[in-house]
Amino acid sequence: MAASKSGSFHLFKFAGIDVFLHWSWFIAAIYELSSRSARYSSLAWNIGEYLILFAIVLMHEFGHSLACRSVGGRAEQIVLWPLGGVAFVSPPPRAGANLWSIAAGPLVNVVLLLVLQVLDAVSRSSGWAYTAPDLATLIRDVWWMNAGLLFFNILPVYPLDGGQILRSLLWFLLGPARSLLVASILGFFGVAGLVGLILWFQPNDLLWPILIACFLLLNCWNGLKHARQLAKIEALPRRTGCACPSCRKAPPASALWACNACSQPFDPFVSLGRCPHCGAVNTAIACPDCGE
Repeated sequence: MAASKSGSFHLFKFAGIDVFLHWSWFIAAIYELSSRSARYSSLAWNIGEYLILFAIVLMHEFGHSLACRSVGGRAEQIVLWPLGGVAFVSPPPRAGANLWSIAAGPLVNVVLLLVLQVLDAVSRSSGWAYTAPDLATLIRDVWWMNAGLLFFNILPVYPLDGGQILRSLLWFLLGPARSLLVASILGFFGVAGLVGLILWFQPNDLLWPILIACFLLLNCWNGLKHARQLAKIEALPRRTGCACPSCRKAPPASALWACNACSQPFDPFVSLGRCPHCGAVNTAIACPDCGE
């Protein structure tokens, strides 16, 4: 994803996962609160609604992170920013592990949808629309927000969860490189469709649709470049007699690794870890297939 820790500050740590908040979240919060100021009888309800939305996004990202850990992957950071959240997850390089790590996020929203549906039913049967109108409005609006986030997020457009789920399913048939290539190309069509909808409906608030379209376009392009890199690595000849202890794949017979000291490319299996450019000894290298 395009988001990073840059410009973010640490909020808290839970279950070994550090949560960061981007500074632009406050600008988005002020914008959203002012645009919905007439929805409730006091600003406190608007703030409560936004905090609940914040919690929904956070639970969604923890769903990704904890699912990734359950299959043996790494998940140590979550960054919250105006367009949602990003869980920095690194599942094992297997289609099933990747699928579960991605699908767990939307499943959190499905569970929340059921909980909110029960609360809305209680609200209707108890007549809260008359006795506690702000609370009834809050439950109903949060239901729609969560449903909207779920529906949008499962669209089969990369890098949304739906697009990544599609990529994981294609991975079973096409492998990691071609599945990412197909998902990224389909993502471009999805962005084109979004732009078409923006031009067709011409909403009064163009800021968020344009930002989302730019975000999707940037990530589709990054996904396309990554797919090409994976395809090049997959096409390289492999060395026999050694393998990555994590993914069990034999390393490519090529100068793919950058020296930790001078950053020049070299093949550590030829020089036994010693860089031929600067003479530095590299005691550890990363697997090009799984990153471990």
